Amino acid sequence: MKNPSPGRRALAATLIALLSAPLAPAAAAPDATERAAHVLARLSFGARPGEVERVAREGVERWIERQLDPRGIDEDALEARLRGLRTHGLSSAELMAGWEVPPEARRELRQAVAERDESDAGQRTRREVVRRYASQMRGQPRQVADELQQAGLLRAVYAERQLEEVLVDFWFNHFNVFSGKRPVSFLIAEYERDVIRRHVWGRFQDLLVATAQSPAMLVYLDNALSVDPEAAKRLRESMESGRGAGGRGMGGRGGFGGDPAMRGRGGFGGGAGGFGGGRMRGGAGGGKAGGRGDDARTAEMRLLAQRRTGLNENYARELLELHTLGVDGGYTQQDVVEVARVFTGWTVQGLLQQQPRFGFDARMHDPKPKTVLGERVAGEGVDEGLRLLERLAAHPATARHIALKLSRRLVADEPPASIVDRAAAVFARTRGDLREVVRSIVTAPEFFDPAVRHAKVKTPLEFVASALRATGADVSSAADLARRLGEMGMPLYGCQPPTGYADTADAWVSTSGLLARLNFALDLVAGEVAGVRVDLASLGGGEPSREALLARLLPMPLSEATRATLAESLDLPPARVAGLALGSPEFQRR
Repeated sequence: MKNPSPGRRALAATLIALLSAPLAPAAAAPDATERAAHVLARLSFGARPGEVERVAREGVERWIERQLDPRGIDEDALEARLRGLRTHGLSSAELMAGWEVPPEARRELRQAVAERDESDAGQRTRREVVRRYASQMRGQPRQVADELQQAGLLRAVYAERQLEEVLVDFWFNHFNVFSGKRPVSFLIAEYERDVIRRHVWGRFQDLLVATAQSPAMLVYLDNALSVDPEAAKRLRESMESGRGAGGRGMGGRGGFGGDPAMRGRGGFGGGAGGFGGGRMRGGAGGGKAGGRGDDARTAEMRLLAQRRTGLNENYARELLELHTLGVDGGYTQQDVVEVARVFTGWTVQGLLQQQPRFGFDARMHDPKPKTVLGERVAGEGVDEGLRLLERLAAHPATARHIALKLSRRLVADEPPASIVDRAAAVFARTRGDLREVVRSIVTAPEFFDPAVRHAKVKTPLEFVASALRATGADVSSAADLARRLGEMGMPLYGCQPPTGYADTADAWVSTSGLLARLNFALDLVAGEVAGVRVDLASLGGGEPSREALLARLLPMPLSEATRATLAESLDLPPARVAGLALGSPEFQRR
């Protein structure tokens, strides 16, 4: 981020003070326009020019019902923009085949790193390796992550199915995976499209199973590596008569990228016991390579046989704490261990062939009975996990946990107990019908209560998308937008902890974060955001007055402090007034 001027620093400090000040009182009985503004602030990424008036004329209830069942809403205009991204719509297999660095190049680069040659000659050698293999690739790996972020921004700004986009963002954070852990970056697009988006209006149990069996989740939380410790012993014994039980591993040191920041150790290829990281204890190499006749799956099992310990609790812990029951859901550490045993054998197959898919490997599975939440789980292979997921999806603590999180996202950081209770009851009665749970929240009287209007502080994504929508911006490239989101602390698909990004005010109200927002707002209307064009004149039907700009960008009631601050700015150029309006506390809220 460029160095801010003292004036911008002072404005950021003023913003924090204003955000901490009391809200302007909301009308006890809002008119149609105020109701429309509230609904668009909560159930979309913000109103576009003239949209508040259109929704008020259409009727808030009718707009909500159409968004709750959006199958008839045309998204051709959005798809036309997305087609400009080379990687859009490709499968994980296509992305890995076209953009992943070939294994031979990785081996040569690892050798250069191992030799620690920092001389100019060594640097030239590494660059030569990259150039030599570039012709085998459709693009560099970074392009996949960059275009993934751009696509996420374009959907937030231009989708007509706005409530669906809000919920996709919600559920992705609920079932977070981190793009920085390879090869997750190649798996996320398919994860969001075929797992999150496909199930966002369905049953929670189906969504839960789809995430559990997704290669992205299996890699991110290391369940693909989780194996019954006794299975490794059985495999070693069974393979002693086979060819070459040693092995440098599928990728030597580092393999598919361990993540030391994860709660458990290791990673999918590096760190302690990674999937393919040399000696299975530490990923440092060693042993002889297997025979040429071995297929990839045999090589995988050889590596598995070398593991000294195999059970990984990462997924089990997050399944209970984050995905279903919640931290106060009544489970114990022993339940985490037992759940981890249930999911041994749930793994990813076909990674070496660049055809990643879920697979159950009985050789990795712990077949002995388990006890989870006081109930016995029979040792019956993959069905153990499926039945456990069904049980967790139907648990009263899960209903409460999901109802609270959805209400927190859509209503208030501390939502009324009545709306949470009602949503939890609908979850239980409908067996987790997510459309009906959301309907119960967004049509409830508490959703329209004056006490919750303008009470949520926008996340950086919500702020950037709403600013683009409010100004009618034309985005020809979202690359600079994605970079700026990172500066605000929210790189899309880049949340490393499994908790996902927070959606409460305490996570986002800081001097540095608000300064980045203010810089963005002023740069946006000044035409200094690359790939984005804003026509301020179009907002007021010709050359807009400063008062017209403020009324268009800030249709909500303003506090006295904000009115006074903006009144002092009316002699400034229109672009400056618009930037200050977008940076105002009222625009920071939804």
